[in-house]
Amino acid sequence: MIIALAITTFVMLAELIGGWLTNSLALISDAGHMLSDAAALGLSLVAIWLSSRPATAKKTYGFHRFEILAALFNGFALFAIAGMVVWEAIRRFAEPPEVAGFGMLLVASVGLIANVSSAWALMRKGDVKNNLNLRSAYLHVLGDALGSIGAIAAGVLMTVCGWYWADPVVSILVSLLILRSAWHVIAYAVHVLMEGAPAGIERAQIAEALLAIEGVQDVHDLHVWTITSGFDSLSCHIRIADHLDSQQILRQAIRTIEERFHLAHLTIQVETAQIEHGTLCH
Repeated sequence: MIIALAITTFVMLAELIGGWLTNSLALISDAGHMLSDAAALGLSLVAIWLSSRPATAKKTYGFHRFEILAALFNGFALFAIAGMVVWEAIRRFAEPPEVAGFGMLLVASVGLIANVSSAWALMRKGDVKNNLNLRSAYLHVLGDALGSIGAIAAGVLMTVCGWYWADPVVSILVSLLILRSAWHVIAYAVHVLMEGAPAGIERAQIAEALLAIEGVQDVHDLHVWTITSGFDSLSCHIRIADHLDSQQILRQAIRTIEERFHLAHLTIQVETAQIEHGTLCH
């Protein structure tokens, strides 16, 4: 991520200067996007550092959720930048300014190489599939790469055909792709913050697996949620027959959840008819 941050900052400055010299909205918008990416990557690094800190008396789960908050902020930042680019692109449609297409093409090509390098570094060194914080940073970098591809396409059209309207058109298309990625990040971050169940895990299937254990008569107050990417938790109450060995059934319940649903952070309360807690939350 440090490598990606260094590359992103360098290309941002190059595109900002190149966009100003060539009068290209596509380059300037991509530079603005990369500015948010640099901030996002920096925030992601801070999130990784904070999430590694130990739990405290007041933060009993530690600071893992800061990664989710960082991803949520990054998603909203992408929305804001895409909106500003679309607004400026629409304004330029009325009177497309002349753009130095060849110079824009050179700068965008350098940006594409750098963005692909950043994406490769994140994929090779980080878990961009399962870690939401890294995934949001990776999507930022991919958005930059798409912006560079769009700028290259616009540069070719303006250099060869003189179609200066290609600059705002490409800017809008890239912004729409960025919005799509941002929406997925925001939706999943909100899902985690709302204590939603991890992807691929159904509450009903967990209850069914626990009820299949011999001696388990009821399962209630079953909750499964995500603390942060790769850190899922489960808690529930199970009622068993009074004469059974509660520790033996507890061991079997833990083994069932770990093997079938790959959940390791479990809190299971075993009850009998005399000490049943009752359902607290539906």
